Amino acid sequence: MTKLLALWSGDLALNEAFWTWTVTVGLLVNIATSILFLVLILQEQPLAAVLVGYGLSVPYNIVATVGVWRSAARYGGPSLYANLARIVTITLMAGLTLT
Repeated sequence: MTKLLALWSGDLALNEAFWTWTVTVGLLVNIATSILFLVLILQEQPLAAVLVGYGLSVPYNIVATVGVWRSAARYGGPSLYANLARIVTITLMAGLTLT
């Protein structure tokens, strides 16, 4: 939980916020919630499917996006990397949220 709070506040290094929490964990969270969504739909539980499919993934996607954005603001390296991390994160999280 402390890592998620550090992510949210932008206290993590940009590479950790992006590669660990956005790419790796973000993909795992979204794949898992998508599978659970499909299983619940097949069991004819649409309300539970929506709650699991979006109620878990969307908040995580928001935390990851905000965390990368804030970490990028504190990044001491080339601004190109910070801006690319922001663009890729927004694109990835929007895509995962909408699919």
